[in-house]
Amino acid sequence: MDLQLKGKRALVSASSGGIGLAIAQKLAQEGAEVILNGRTEATVQQALDKSEGLKFLTLVADLGTAEGVQKAIAEYPQVDILVNNLGIYWARPFEEITDEEWEKILEVNFLSGVRLTRHYFPKMLAQDWGRVLFIASESGIMVPSEMVHYGVTKSAQLSLASGLARLTKNTGVTVNSVLPGPTETENVIDFMRDLVPEEARGDKDKIGRAFVREHRPGSLIGRLIRPEEIASLVTYLASPLAAATNGAAVRAEGGLVQSIL
Repeated sequence: MDLQLKGKRALVSASSGGIGLAIAQKLAQEGAEVILNGRTEATVQQALDKSEGLKFLTLVADLGTAEGVQKAIAEYPQVDILVNNLGIYWARPFEEITDEEWEKILEVNFLSGVRLTRHYFPKMLAQDWGRVLFIASESGIMVPSEMVHYGVTKSAQLSLASGLARLTKNTGVTVNSVLPGPTETENVIDFMRDLVPEEARGDKDKIGRAFVREHRPGSLIGRLIRPEEIASLVTYLASPLAAATNGAAVRAEGGLVQSIL
């Protein structure tokens, strides 16, 4: 299937690894001109090394800061596709989350997307075509007790995307959210290692399945999601073929969410 992405420029925030890199690679494979983003030259170069045969533009900037977003805008003033993927997380009992930690996670997970979208979204409306995608989480509607602060930021992304979609009426622009479940990335495996029984800590597949079994027992697939599975969905939603999907929160969480809608 031709997703008709040739000639489209895409910015994927935090795309030097994990889900972001998988999305950037998939978009590039489909012919999009992709801006690969990382906080340092070293992480960007490592991502390029993992992407043999693919060509990227690059952006070294911390998009979790206002200064980093300004650098992105200065270097790439217009894009056709914006994937707000940047996000951080850590486990913490609610009563121990400090004001500083709340401010940090809100700025990185939520305000980064606000700042980027505030610049690129009006330009998409003006050209009558564009795609804005927020990589949210099933945690936005099933807030995890061990990461309330993370879940709150993902709920905020869902609200933001829904509101922005209302502004696209009668245009060729769409705004959607994607809700991954626990995904098999290096950072996630490291995070999960201390949350599973010691006998399950040697192999990443065992770690993932043990975490899902203990902490996400509602999963229908019983395993972690692979980054490329998220990337395939995002790439489709970024394409002209997905024109009728707008204002949606599209799930890729392995069946964790049990509501019909």
